[in-house]
Amino acid sequence: MKPSHYYRFALLIAFLSINASSYGQGTSDDYRRAAQLQQIYGSTLKNDAPSYFWQGDSLILEFSIDGKSGYQKFDTSSCKLEAVDDPGQFKNDTNLEPLSKWEPSGNSSKRVDITFVNEFDKAVRLFWVNRGGGMRSFGVVEPGTEKTISTFHGHYWVIDFKRNDIAGIFIAAPWNCRAVINEESQSKVDMPGIESQPQQSNTKRNLAIRRHNVWLRNDQGDDIQITTNGTENDPYLRRIHYSPNGRYALAFRETKVNRRQIPLVESSPRDQVHPKLKWITYVKPGDDLPQRRPIIIDVENGKLVPVDENYFKDSWSVQFQRWSKDGEHAYLLYNQRGHQQLALRSIDCANGETKDVINETSKTFVDYSQKTTLRWLKKKNQVIWASERDGWNHLYRIDADSGDVINQVTKGPWVVRDVELIDEEKEEVWFTAMGIHSDQDPYHRHLAKVNFDGSDLTVITSGDGTHRWEFSPDRKFVVDKFSKVDQPPTWELVRTSDGKRLHTIWQQDIQSLSDTGYETPVRFSAPGRDGETMIYGYIIKPSNFDPTKKYPVIEDIYAGPHGHHVGKSFGLQIRPRSIAELGFIVVKIDGMGTNWRSKKFHDVCWQNLDDGGFPDRIAWIKAAAEKYPWMDVSKVGIFGGSAGGQNALAALLHHGNFYHVAVSDCGCHDNRMDKIWWNEAWMGKMGPHYEQCSNVTHAAKLQGDLMLTVGEIDSNVDPASTMQVVDALIRANKDFDLIIAPGRGHGVGESAYLARRRQDFFVRKLLGVEPRN
Repeated sequence: MKPSHYYRFALLIAFLSINASSYGQGTSDDYRRAAQLQQIYGSTLKNDAPSYFWQGDSLILEFSIDGKSGYQKFDTSSCKLEAVDDPGQFKNDTNLEPLSKWEPSGNSSKRVDITFVNEFDKAVRLFWVNRGGGMRSFGVVEPGTEKTISTFHGHYWVIDFKRNDIAGIFIAAPWNCRAVINEESQSKVDMPGIESQPQQSNTKRNLAIRRHNVWLRNDQGDDIQITTNGTENDPYLRRIHYSPNGRYALAFRETKVNRRQIPLVESSPRDQVHPKLKWITYVKPGDDLPQRRPIIIDVENGKLVPVDENYFKDSWSVQFQRWSKDGEHAYLLYNQRGHQQLALRSIDCANGETKDVINETSKTFVDYSQKTTLRWLKKKNQVIWASERDGWNHLYRIDADSGDVINQVTKGPWVVRDVELIDEEKEEVWFTAMGIHSDQDPYHRHLAKVNFDGSDLTVITSGDGTHRWEFSPDRKFVVDKFSKVDQPPTWELVRTSDGKRLHTIWQQDIQSLSDTGYETPVRFSAPGRDGETMIYGYIIKPSNFDPTKKYPVIEDIYAGPHGHHVGKSFGLQIRPRSIAELGFIVVKIDGMGTNWRSKKFHDVCWQNLDDGGFPDRIAWIKAAAEKYPWMDVSKVGIFGGSAGGQNALAALLHHGNFYHVAVSDCGCHDNRMDKIWWNEAWMGKMGPHYEQCSNVTHAAKLQGDLMLTVGEIDSNVDPASTMQVVDALIRANKDFDLIIAPGRGHGVGESAYLARRRQDFFVRKLLGVEPRN
């Protein structure tokens, strides 16, 4: 985040603090002026973060001082920092070092030219990585040619031949530079996921799909029909996977299903008077899914090798992964419907025999959507696999021939978040860990590495905070950037061999922000429902905070099991602060049932989404109020959107004796009504637990004051989910407020109008003040 953002936010806080204390006498103009103030850009703090780049073993730092650039050089061998009078010496070395991975591009304003030189004998595609991490195509570079593009210093570029076949990764230098695309740049790439393999087809014979079946044809036109059971409703798919030697091929047969369509009615289109009706494909829990089954074809002999379909029945997905090096075995990943089994299976091409290499099962769920890690070791027929079998998400090395676990690579009361890269030469796995420093917040991200055999675990980052990093070209060093919600960013140069900190590159100075009365969030932890497990969150106070007063408490909730949702890095927290400024204490908490702690912690959500971690949240808020008596737990509000909208309403339905006011936006109030993948991931197959967790089922239990908001053409969460809650509330004779936003989609509750209405609602119900319009 640019330092200038802190200054702009300081202006916003200063302005809001003037108006917050007299909110009841204010008007809606206060909101408009505050919104306009957020657009004030241009002023910066004096200690802007430096730009940097590598030259050999030296890190070159570029500082902007009074509008002029200055340079420093840090020599990693001598650990000495010296000023650079003439940066021209670096500009002459224009060839960029190829990188192993990319990140979202930075926010630099220094425009430079980068020339891409294609030394391959085939064309490559150019992609610019934007600040959100997305890719934008910038055309192709033909073989043996070059192409110059204007970009910005610190922006990442990815070059490929085709999808998942990367030719090089580069980051632009502070001046005009060249990116040479060749075998060296290709060899530096470390792509997570499936290893690409050369696929060769027999030049005289090949396979084709005709009339829903597989046919073998040759140069003489003597076509042979390999399969006869393909039909219009159960055809063979056109994508065929050939073994490296071309002898065998794998094909899939997949049933067709009628995918659910839901209607969205736009009541007030801008281009006509009458409403518009739109149907969209929207698959929901319990709906039929296509069933995919593999077959093996002996291309050389022109015959089918039958495969037992029982290994692939009742599937969520069946995905081809790779061939064995000798082309005699095909590997597939099977995900069972209900997500209690994830299996890597091999098929012997000679006889179709199928066996489990890995069979991951759970009495609750296998977190396939967030924790599937399957990395093949190229030199050995082994895989690095992630599993929660010991209660924590860890890595295992497995023999892909026998299925035997060679060894557990990582272990301990912490989790592996991501595999960063695998170094087969040194037999090391580099990964992101969470909770690995027991004296820190368990959600902090740290970089670590370990040998394949589980020895020599080295935690490279150590500063108290959550970390992100950028490697030097040879990976001997990282620029380590870390912060906490109550501590601004620090950048350090760290040696990766032992985690030694060599130099503090930069620390963000927020004094000008603090001078306005700004205070960082208060980090707080307390035991949850079991009296032992620590629950983490933070507290935001208004800028005109008076410790002698009592303030109503409002929880900003999102309890989606796919992640954790309390921010850990230094940021602005504009949404909760804008509410706190009106005279509230705003809290954000991660309760049990959310992700990236132990398996036991996560399992609370299993077939139990109405739980929402509320027993932990209530215990946390009560503990905070004991420590901070200015928190008034006799007046507690809550708000959230999407899954958070479901949670916010559930607070009043199941815990109305603690929560008193709720604003629920675009909630997935009944998990039978929402998208299939998200809900079946945590709820499993359809059963009575879906009805039990539905807010519709419990609508008659409503206590307190409720506002519901929804966009009428929400394509993410079916808006009928909100309307079914409305129907149930009316039938139960319950009072509530409802705002349907015409022509609006998902997340409409964060629009300027509904954000203001949400604030008005809390002020009326918790402060007892009527805002003027």
